[in-house]
Amino acid sequence: MWRDESKLRTTPGLPTELHPVRNWLLGMFFLIFAMTIVGGITRLTESGLSIVDWNLIMGTIPPLSDADWVTEFEKYQTSPQYQQVNHSMTVDQFKRIYVWEYVHRLLGRLIGVAFFVPWLFFVMRGRIRGRLAWKTFLAFVLGGLQGVLGWYMVQSGLVDVPAVSHYRLAAHFGLAVLVAMWILWIVLHMGDDTGLIPRDQRPDGGRPLVKSAWAFVILLAVQLIYGAFMAGKDAGHMYATFPDMNGEFFPTGAQSLPTWWDNLLDNPAMIHFMHRTLAYVVAVGAVLLWWRGLKNPISRAAKRLNLLMVFLVVVQIILGAITVMSHVSLHAAVTHQAVGFVMMAVAVALVAALRRPVVDPNFS
Repeated sequence: MWRDESKLRTTPGLPTELHPVRNWLLGMFFLIFAMTIVGGITRLTESGLSIVDWNLIMGTIPPLSDADWVTEFEKYQTSPQYQQVNHSMTVDQFKRIYVWEYVHRLLGRLIGVAFFVPWLFFVMRGRIRGRLAWKTFLAFVLGGLQGVLGWYMVQSGLVDVPAVSHYRLAAHFGLAVLVAMWILWIVLHMGDDTGLIPRDQRPDGGRPLVKSAWAFVILLAVQLIYGAFMAGKDAGHMYATFPDMNGEFFPTGAQSLPTWWDNLLDNPAMIHFMHRTLAYVVAVGAVLLWWRGLKNPISRAAKRLNLLMVFLVVVQIILGAITVMSHVSLHAAVTHQAVGFVMMAVAVALVAALRRPVVDPNFS
């Protein structure tokens, strides 16, 4: 129960009672961020197919003895990856790829528990209720689907061909980003969902640049999906030069498949070209948003987010160049993915900032 709801309604900002809820949700956001980083390492070290079964409960216990390791290794030996790629692998070498997939799955289980238990506590105590309760529960459901989708992705690499479907990989990564951004969106609008922020201070979606910012979010989402396609198709290894692609602007072989749609979605050369080209489009979009922000009455927070986005785009393009020129160095590739995630978070925060009215024109 609220201690003094009438007083809270006239107090700007988030009610004190919701601070623990906000901090918990932010913690979940950063846990998912860490999960995507570990997932990227798992993919880049080709560790994702090292665990060939999915046991939700018993799978939390790692091999504890030499006999346990031999048992896990024997399971792995039945997989296409071992038989076609790693047939000379020893148990000690197997341990090095096993650990990343194990940590990835364990972190997924931890996120599930760390979300549901506090959520249930906050609901029972009345801290989460109404629209906020349903929005946070939806985040939990989406998180559960993410776990199922992860196993569905792994299964695609356990039959015949030792590689996961790039479509499933992109869906798995995309859903993780979606869940994280949904949680961030909830945090940015928590006061609205409780009814404790006056209506004249709530976002209405009709502010300057909001539609442009949403379009930028969609553009970023497409770019992130193409980044996942790059990983799934190992397209990053094809062209180790920048800004050209082995001396060409449009690479030979980018139109080798029967239809333009096949090339856009399945041709590694075209996927690489699209990922690079979209980076330039994203850069232009970020600069335009920043420039338009200077011409419109937006808050200081929105202006700072606009400027931060321009900075991140420059960093991201440099990281992308380093990644391909280093033949997809682990550190460069993981950092490149992490910055992409941060860019999406900044874009979502920018939309939220633009949707709020500028109460004091001098504040902009």
